[in-house]
Amino acid sequence: MANTYHQIYLQAVFAVKYRNAVLDKLWRPKIQGVIGNLINETGCKTIIVNGVEDHVHCFLGLKPVVSVSDLVQKVKAKSSKYINDHHLTKDHFEWQEGYGVFSYSQSQIDQVFKYIENQEQHHKKQTFREEYLELLIKFKIDYDEKYLFQDLI
Repeated sequence: MANTYHQIYLQAVFAVKYRNAVLDKLWRPKIQGVIGNLINETGCKTIIVNGVEDHVHCFLGLKPVVSVSDLVQKVKAKSSKYINDHHLTKDHFEWQEGYGVFSYSQSQIDQVFKYIENQEQHHKKQTFREEYLELLIKFKIDYDEKYLFQDLI
C-alpha cells in the first residue's frame, strides 16, 4: 500500500510538581499556546490544550511515528524551560514526573474537547486528584496510589 493512514486521538494529562497551584490565570493561555505549538512541532496535531492552576490537559492527534513518551517528555521539558526563562513563577518551575494518556475514538472528539475546554467550571466541583483517579478507573488502568502523586515531604 502506497500510503499510511492513521487516526489516533489522545488526551495527555500532567501536573505541576507537588501539584502547586502556580499556573497563573493571567499567563496560562500563553503557556497553553506554547504547549500546543510544541505538540505541533513534533508532527502531531493539537486539538485543544487547557487546564487550571495545577495541571494541564492536552488533546491531540498523534502521528504514528511519534512515541507518546518522547512527545510528553519534550513538551514538559520545553514548556518548563519557557516558564523559567520568562520568570513566570517566583520559584523554579517543574512538572511532576509521569503523566496520564487516554485514547479516544472519532465519535468522542466533541465530548472530550468540551470537557477540556470547561476545566475551570469542572474543577469547581472536583479536585485534580479526584479527576485523575476517575480517569484511571474509567479506562481500567491498574495503578498503585502511592506512585500517583509527588507530595512535599
